[in-house]
Amino acid sequence: MSTAPSQFLTPEQYLAIERKAATRSEYFRGEMFAMSGARWRHNLIKDNFAGETRSQLKNGPCRVVTSDQRVKIPATGLYTYPDIVVVCGEPQFEDRTLDTLLNPTVIVEVLSESTENYDRVTKFKHYRQLASVREYVLVSQDQALLERYTRQPDDNWLIRFFSDLTATFEFCSIPVSVPLSEIYSGVRLDQAEATGGAGNDRPATEP
Repeated sequence: MSTAPSQFLTPEQYLAIERKAATRSEYFRGEMFAMSGARWRHNLIKDNFAGETRSQLKNGPCRVVTSDQRVKIPATGLYTYPDIVVVCGEPQFEDRTLDTLLNPTVIVEVLSESTENYDRVTKFKHYRQLASVREYVLVSQDQALLERYTRQPDDNWLIRFFSDLTATFEFCSIPVSVPLSEIYSGVRLDQAEATGGAGNDRPATEP
């Protein structure tokens, strides 16, 4: 994500600009932030994961959309574009244009070098403000590694690691399980693979 200098914009002004734009921009506190295009490996992992998830949710109450779907966090005012969104039940939108989702159930972000800290810390703080979100998943590009954060009844989050290509990733809030070998199908990984398999659940530390 790169910053584009601009005057202060209201959310309404941002949406008017964004709906006509050829490229995507996030919005926060009066500013628009242009989003750079993702690389091949990022897109391959995202599409692999979304495709497998969509196939298993077919004909059910949940739907899968990818990075063209804008999401708003009303409590903080952030407008953003997650890599993968799952919404279960009736989707809720900000207005009649039906292009800004308010109630995602699952959010997945594929990490990249330039956005990892933003996705891991800043975005997670925003996403936690959405009561509808049950799970947040971070996917590494460089090694077979997924981190699943699951909301608990006391509103704390439990983290579980999946770190072996022979392991299977499982969601908690939707009936989907995907082998890591499918998520990383066609991806050339740079780093040595971890062999720890699916790790034990443990409380997530505050980002």
